[in-house]
Amino acid sequence: MVKFLKVTNAPNTGQLISLNGIKAVGTSGATATTVTVDYVDGTTTTITTAAQVGSDVYLAIVNSAEIALATSWLKPYYELELPKAVTSIANA
Repeated sequence: MVKFLKVTNAPNTGQLISLNGIKAVGTSGATATTVTVDYVDGTTTTITTAAQVGSDVYLAIVNSAEIALATSWLKPYYELELPKAVTSIANA
Protein backbone atom coordinates (compact mmCIF):
# COMPACT_ATOMS: atom_id res chain seq x y z
CA MET A 1 0.00 0.00 0.00
CA VAL A 2 1.14 3.53 -0.76
CA LYS A 3 1.48 6.09 2.03
CA PHE A 4 0.83 9.85 1.78
CA LEU A 5 1.17 13.05 3.75
CA LYS A 6 -2.12 14.97 3.66
CA VAL A 7 -1.39 18.70 3.94
CA THR A 8 -4.44 20.25 5.59
CA ASN A 9 -3.43 23.90 5.07
CA ALA A 10 -2.67 23.61 1.35
CA PRO A 11 -4.53 25.90 -1.10
CA ASN A 12 -6.47 22.86 -2.35
CA THR A 13 -7.55 21.35 0.94
CA GLY A 14 -6.09 17.95 1.62
CA GLN A 15 -3.40 17.81 -1.07
CA LEU A 16 -1.39 14.62 -0.86
CA ILE A 17 2.37 14.14 -1.00
CA SER A 18 3.38 10.58 -1.84
CA LEU A 19 5.83 8.86 0.49
CA ASN A 20 6.37 5.99 -1.94
CA GLY A 21 9.78 5.97 -3.62
CA ILE A 22 11.29 9.03 -1.92
CA LYS A 23 15.03 9.31 -2.41
CA ALA A 24 15.62 12.79 -0.94
CA VAL A 25 13.91 15.72 0.77
CA GLY A 26 15.68 19.05 0.52
CA THR A 27 15.61 22.80 0.87
CA SER A 28 18.15 25.38 -0.26
CA GLY A 29 18.42 27.11 3.10
CA ALA A 30 16.91 27.76 6.52
CA THR A 31 14.75 30.60 5.15
CA ALA A 32 13.95 29.21 1.69
CA THR A 33 10.39 29.26 0.36
CA THR A 34 10.50 25.80 -1.20
CA VAL A 35 11.01 22.24 -0.04
CA THR A 36 11.51 19.52 -2.65
CA VAL A 37 10.72 15.83 -2.42
CA ASP A 38 12.67 13.86 -5.04
CA TYR A 39 11.55 10.38 -6.10
CA VAL A 40 13.40 7.42 -7.58
CA ASP A 41 11.30 7.71 -10.77
CA GLY A 42 12.83 11.15 -11.49
CA THR A 43 9.84 13.27 -10.49
CA THR A 44 9.89 15.99 -7.84
CA THR A 45 7.18 17.41 -5.63
CA THR A 46 7.79 21.08 -4.80
CA ILE A 47 6.10 22.57 -1.75
CA THR A 48 6.09 26.38 -1.83
CA THR A 49 5.38 28.27 1.39
CA ALA A 50 6.08 31.56 3.12
CA ALA A 51 9.75 31.87 4.11
CA GLN A 52 10.85 29.16 6.53
CA VAL A 53 12.31 29.92 9.94
CA GLY A 54 15.13 27.53 10.81
CA SER A 55 14.01 25.08 8.10
CA ASP A 56 10.74 24.54 9.99
CA VAL A 57 8.74 23.42 6.93
CA TYR A 58 11.49 21.03 5.85
CA LEU A 59 11.69 19.53 9.34
CA ALA A 60 7.89 19.20 9.57
CA ILE A 61 7.82 17.23 6.30
CA VAL A 62 10.75 14.97 7.23
CA ASN A 63 9.43 14.28 10.75
CA SER A 64 5.87 13.67 9.51
CA ALA A 65 7.11 11.28 6.81
CA GLU A 66 8.92 9.26 9.48
CA ILE A 67 5.79 9.13 11.66
CA ALA A 68 3.54 8.27 8.71
CA LEU A 69 5.75 5.41 7.58
CA ALA A 70 5.75 3.98 11.11
CA THR A 71 1.94 3.88 11.31
CA SER A 72 -0.28 0.96 10.38
CA TRP A 73 -0.71 0.27 6.67
CA LEU A 74 -4.44 0.50 7.36
CA LYS A 75 -3.92 4.28 7.53
CA PRO A 76 -2.81 5.34 4.03
CA TYR A 77 -2.25 9.01 4.89
CA TYR A 78 -0.96 11.10 7.77
CA GLU A 79 -2.45 14.56 8.22
CA LEU A 80 -0.21 17.52 8.91
CA GLU A 81 -0.50 21.26 8.97
CA LEU A 82 2.71 22.90 7.83
CA PRO A 83 4.04 25.70 10.07
CA LYS A 84 3.88 28.26 7.23
CA ALA A 85 1.15 29.21 4.77
CA VAL A 86 1.28 26.93 1.74
CA THR A 87 1.22 28.64 -1.66
CA SER A 88 1.35 25.51 -3.81
CA ILE A 89 2.20 21.84 -4.00
CA ALA A 90 3.18 20.65 -7.48
CA ASN A 91 4.59 17.42 -8.85
CA ALA A 92 6.60 17.29 -12.06
